[in-house]
Amino acid sequence: MEEYDGYMEEEEEWDREGLLDPAWEKQQKKTFTAWCNSHLRKAGTSIENIEEDFRHGLKLMLLLEVISGEQLPKPDRGKMRFHKIANVNKALDFIASKGVKLVSIGAEEIVDGNVKMTLGMIWTIILRFAIQDITVEEMTAKEGLLLWCQRKTAPYKNVNVQNFHLSFKDGLAFCALIHRHRPDLIDYYKLSKDNPLENLNTAFEIAEKHLDIPKMLDPEDMFNSAKPDERSVMAYVSSYYHAFSGAQQAETAANRICKVLKVNQENERLMEEYERLASELLEWIRKTRPWLENRVTDNTLPGTRHKLEEFRDYRRKHKPPKLNDKAQLENSFNTLQTRLRLSNRPAYLPTEGKMVSDIANAWKGLETAEKGFEEWLLSELQRLERLDHLAQKFRHKCDIHEEWAQGKEEMLQSRDYKQCRLNELKAMKKKHEAFESDLAAHQDRVEQIAAIAQELNALDYHDVASVNTRCQTICEQWDRLGQLTLSRREGLLEAEKILEKIDYLHLEFAKRAAPFNNWMDGAKEDLMDMFIVHSTEEVKGLIDAHEQFKATLGDADKEFNTIIALVQEVTRLAQQYNMTPPNNPYTTLHPQSQEAEEDITTKWAEVKQLVPNRDVVLQQEMMKQQNNERLRTQFASKANVIGPWIENQLDAVASIGVQMKGSLEDQLKKLHQYDKTVSTYKPNMDELERYHQEIQEAMVFENRYTEYTMETLRVGWEQLLTAIARNINEVENQILTRDSKGISEDQMNEFRMSFNHFDKTRNRRLEPKEFKACLISLGYNIRDDKQGEADFQRIMAIVDPNRSGYVTFDAFLDFMTRETADTDTAEQVMQSFKILAGDKPYITAQILRQELPPDQAEYCIQRMAPYSGRDAVPGALDYMSFSTALYGESDL
Repeated sequence: MEEYDGYMEEEEEWDREGLLDPAWEKQQKKTFTAWCNSHLRKAGTSIENIEEDFRHGLKLMLLLEVISGEQLPKPDRGKMRFHKIANVNKALDFIASKGVKLVSIGAEEIVDGNVKMTLGMIWTIILRFAIQDITVEEMTAKEGLLLWCQRKTAPYKNVNVQNFHLSFKDGLAFCALIHRHRPDLIDYYKLSKDNPLENLNTAFEIAEKHLDIPKMLDPEDMFNSAKPDERSVMAYVSSYYHAFSGAQQAETAANRICKVLKVNQENERLMEEYERLASELLEWIRKTRPWLENRVTDNTLPGTRHKLEEFRDYRRKHKPPKLNDKAQLENSFNTLQTRLRLSNRPAYLPTEGKMVSDIANAWKGLETAEKGFEEWLLSELQRLERLDHLAQKFRHKCDIHEEWAQGKEEMLQSRDYKQCRLNELKAMKKKHEAFESDLAAHQDRVEQIAAIAQELNALDYHDVASVNTRCQTICEQWDRLGQLTLSRREGLLEAEKILEKIDYLHLEFAKRAAPFNNWMDGAKEDLMDMFIVHSTEEVKGLIDAHEQFKATLGDADKEFNTIIALVQEVTRLAQQYNMTPPNNPYTTLHPQSQEAEEDITTKWAEVKQLVPNRDVVLQQEMMKQQNNERLRTQFASKANVIGPWIENQLDAVASIGVQMKGSLEDQLKKLHQYDKTVSTYKPNMDELERYHQEIQEAMVFENRYTEYTMETLRVGWEQLLTAIARNINEVENQILTRDSKGISEDQMNEFRMSFNHFDKTRNRRLEPKEFKACLISLGYNIRDDKQGEADFQRIMAIVDPNRSGYVTFDAFLDFMTRETADTDTAEQVMQSFKILAGDKPYITAQILRQELPPDQAEYCIQRMAPYSGRDAVPGALDYMSFSTALYGESDL
């Protein structure tokens, strides 16, 4: 950096001279413009006039982002002068942040289009990002680039590079640099020092066509200038340096990388095809939704109907093919995932926003917009048709109202309520209340008629006179109906008070008879109720409740006599005034009736008859439960012996291999002994099954004398048989593994002891944390960082491919016996990239494009993450993480 700063001090003195030679200025403008465009084309843009196109600062910021690979602050989008100055200042601040001293260069001069300052700024950028990093024998910048040119052109006749102006004027130095690195592109020995224009044109055209170095210099300017511009030549020569550096051992390394990338490229092609199809469908949805969300019409009925027809045409013709595309896309995605899985590659994760679920959500949004569009269209049609039908609506509502009002005045003037009974009067009152509600509800229609008439007046309806006359007639009649309704209500209330005295005794009977009838219904239901009990205690509880019920029968008999007395009083009054006893309007109950459910007297007699019947049923149930108790104790005594025996046998079998010492053959022998013992014990289970059958036939479903059920004992018995068979199989497999893998007995014991030590629950499997601790105890170096966690997850994928969340002993043993067969192809790929990069921990896009075929070079550039080490250069890429990702060992 000290040498670089010194070189910039020379430039500062040059700047202070204040003037630029016109010929040099012309050369610099051409060269610097071409250099800028060689980078800006990567972002899809370019400049034409260097002092004008950088004035707003936007393309200047974009240029710095492209050549540095870093993100600059968000630019100001305004067009005012202060917006432009702010953008240029952001660019200058970024240059300064890279350790560059900006001398006499201000944002105002750049915005004003100062040619001298603009060229000086671009030269500063070229120095920093294209020349500063050139290093030859600890020399930097200008001296290093000059020494590189001298060494590369030393063997060539008529070439003597001493500077960056006159030494390159005849073009032979450019041709020598090309021939030194690519002799297939140019025949140097046919060139002549006497043809400088031909030499310059040849070098510039070959560099542009085959080396991707744009023409930054003009051959005529170089030839006609007494002293070519040094800055322009340095900028152009630096492109040669970057194009040819690091071209050793490339072909071999490139071939290896091509071979590895071929499989990934084919899968990537399929991924890109999915991305393309997904993008097209999403783009169609994106373009279609604004049309569906547009809520603007020409406010005419024909125009709106035409829009509705367009919508129907969309549903019939345009949408169905896209629906088919959506289904095809989902099928293609599933096919791609299958291909990746069969080729042992990581599963494909589409780019953000293009998942199958994203497409489904976008489609759902389209259908929501579609539904809303249709609803809006129909609503708009209704609104436009409203004015056409408004007058017809007024006449229709008037017809309905006049039909409803017909006969209402005569009905309200009637005095029929003076010749009826109380229940009929109350019915008339309810009917009148209903009419009042109907009248209130009809108020809205009358108001609507008035509102429509007012709107027709506002719209200057041609027959407004007849509308107003009819509306006035309806309103006047409405007022009369209100007055008549109030008068009839007052008459009904007055008649009601007279008839209520007669109604009193009927009401009192209803109040008493209804609850007493309900009590009798409940009593009959309880006395006839079916019950299910499971113990003598429950039967005794039912007997006690029945005794309490019998104690209440005396009070019930008193209530029955009171109710009968009310009926007798009504009969007495009717006979006294020579009246037929009226029906009670408040209840359907009677003291005596042909309907059994309404006959209180008959129902009371039935209740008293059911009491002794209940006593007999309860005593019979008590005898049944006493027999069930005997069956429970018989089963429990046997189950309490068999249950612990099964549990002890299970514990003993589980302890084999955990606590038992000795060879695998000894364990197998012990397991066969347990198998024989269990077979001998089988008759006890058969006897218990017979006891259980007797209990089931007696419909006994619970047993408080034992915690064991027949089901749990059957499960325990089956678990015991399964555990013995499984352990025999596991030991036989361990013997087979030991013999086939050549594992010694000591190794097998070590594996088993380590596994058992961390198997705290003794269930023959390890949780991930327990498995990790077990590997560490066996000497595995699993670091406590992100890389260590990644290594451990890779091991988990081997021993637990089904993601069950635990590791069995067989999987553990299989993993330990095949660890010696490990290969690492990712390391080979990393070593190949390291050769291309010249032993650097990073690689650049330029090297990749130079050493790999174009499609594979772009494949790597697009997927390699930026290198973030301290020694990183602009555009440095991380080939290590990329190599690991090729084999699914990290996220690609």
